[in-house]
Amino acid sequence: MLNKKESKPLFSRFDLAFAQFLQEQEPSDEPNHKVLASLVSHLYMNGHTCLDLNLLASGNWKALALEELAFKSLPKDLAQSAKTLPWAKEGGAQGSHTSPLVLDKELLYLRKNWEAEQRIIQSIRSRLSLICPEFSDLKEDLEQLFGSDEKHDQADWQKLACAVATQKLFTIITGGPGTGKTTTVAKLLALLITNARKQDASKEIRIALAAPTGKAAARLGASINAAVRKLPQHFQYEIKQKPVTLHKLLEINSLNAGKDIHHLSYDVIVIDEASMVSLSLMDSLLGGAALGTRLIFLGDQDQLASVEAGAVLGQLCLNAAKGNYSSDTLSALSALSTHDLSGWAGEGSALAQQTVMLRKSHRSEGGGVISQWAQMINAGGPKEIDALKKRWGELKVWTSIGQSNKVQLDLIDMMEQPDPDPIERLDIKKFNEIKTKEFLKNSWSHYLNLMEQARSNPPLDESQQHVRAKEILDAFGRFQILCAVREGPWGVNYINKVIPRLLGFAEEGWYAGRPVMVTRNDPHLDLRNGDVGICLEKDGKLRVAFPADSSHSEDAVRWILPSRLDSVESVFAMTVHKSQGSEFDQVCLIIPEERSAVLTKELIYTGLTRAKKKVTWIAPKESVLFEAIRTRLSRSGGLHALHSL
Repeated sequence: MLNKKESKPLFSRFDLAFAQFLQEQEPSDEPNHKVLASLVSHLYMNGHTCLDLNLLASGNWKALALEELAFKSLPKDLAQSAKTLPWAKEGGAQGSHTSPLVLDKELLYLRKNWEAEQRIIQSIRSRLSLICPEFSDLKEDLEQLFGSDEKHDQADWQKLACAVATQKLFTIITGGPGTGKTTTVAKLLALLITNARKQDASKEIRIALAAPTGKAAARLGASINAAVRKLPQHFQYEIKQKPVTLHKLLEINSLNAGKDIHHLSYDVIVIDEASMVSLSLMDSLLGGAALGTRLIFLGDQDQLASVEAGAVLGQLCLNAAKGNYSSDTLSALSALSTHDLSGWAGEGSALAQQTVMLRKSHRSEGGGVISQWAQMINAGGPKEIDALKKRWGELKVWTSIGQSNKVQLDLIDMMEQPDPDPIERLDIKKFNEIKTKEFLKNSWSHYLNLMEQARSNPPLDESQQHVRAKEILDAFGRFQILCAVREGPWGVNYINKVIPRLLGFAEEGWYAGRPVMVTRNDPHLDLRNGDVGICLEKDGKLRVAFPADSSHSEDAVRWILPSRLDSVESVFAMTVHKSQGSEFDQVCLIIPEERSAVLTKELIYTGLTRAKKKVTWIAPKESVLFEAIRTRLSRSGGLHALHSL
């Protein structure tokens, strides 16, 4: 007998209604046709831009992010039936503009997704075909920005990425955490600005910085500003346009989404956290940016893809680790490096020539152990799995250090010292345990201590209240619980209900100390989806403090009445998806007891790499964790056509 979980239908009412609508418009006697239409709709709602008929025919249910039982309930000959679909015309065929579905070789699309992909492919090809003017003094400028090549025991890919980016108006710089993507782009911008000034001293380059989330955009701006201050004086510059979300850059909101194209008037546009850029956002960006605008994308191709449909960066960075650089590209790069680059030779596409992977991690916290785990998880082969299992068994298990319930301020100093055990396990059978309470109080010790001071100390003046609120926000943000799922005993919803009680806060409603995350953009309050604030007392009343634009004041916060916040949720814990674009000193990564289609290598890798200094695992069943690491999600899409020669 099937249990409730197993009997859950694969298709939503929307999926079924979509298929029924097509059937009513043009009836079909083949039952498989409605199943195919429902499946295309289902996959679109789960991030795929199309249905890969080869994956369907081969039975690769994991790559399609389907549950095994649900996949086995589908008709065996489903893939074959796509050839006779009355609602799909072949891609590019005459008269196909009215068909709701498009069959492009072995990929079955919703028409809007196929058309978006075709526009993206054409735009990128057009940009790559443009001839850029040569940069004067390129080698000398690179030497001043990066130093002599002899200092490095391997090729300086940050330096080479800058050189590559000068050749065309479309560049992708990818790499894992700590590989220096923003440092590279800060120097690249210095190179571009300096070169423009050599041509015309009064020339001002219009630069836009953007990212999919407000937090990622702010971090991009802060990182670039910090990097610029370390440059030689004559390379330093100021970006007048503050970093914004991609939606704000493109002026997309719930009212005009998918309608008018917003034309952008910039010379250079930098997009960070590009792995989070969906198909529709990329389509809007390329449609809005002039053909002569220089586009630079930064991101980690191995992270989770966007919440919306598309795996744009992953498909654009196909085989980036191999380089696949042509003889012309290698000749140009070899003139700038003393290292042998022949290992990166190949016959790659025009896009491959403009894609650079940064390979060296500069993150030294924890002795590089977190980076080692991330690399092994990312590889995910039998050898790496065996090594991870061995390391898992050797991990230190977190235990109470005998502290009293009173939080000590000096515990925060522990985070400032190198941790001998940057990765550990918290072995618990359920989240609501005494050991969990002790672990949370230890991990949030500084935040809880500041909250206690705020309760016991007399009222502060306005400036002191701002300083304290910023301190509390920063202290809370040092540590974050990340969950793989929303529901269940190890999901975000349950854990966010349990933690307030474990920490001694009220269990519901607004209270001093409650952290909240904005779940929907609010232009009136200038809040974006993903912004985090903390409810505090100000002048005897509850207000929610959000970090303000750091350009105004290092200690500035914005105070908002709780009654004005109608789209927020508590955020002691957040999903791994929501954590993208963020970094924390310490992360507690929770893996549920049961397998789920969302548990993939990409999710585990993304959660782990949010941590800079320390990771604590909660995995009641380690078999579920390692099965997730073995499961690679391959979102279906056709942007790989850009790699065809």
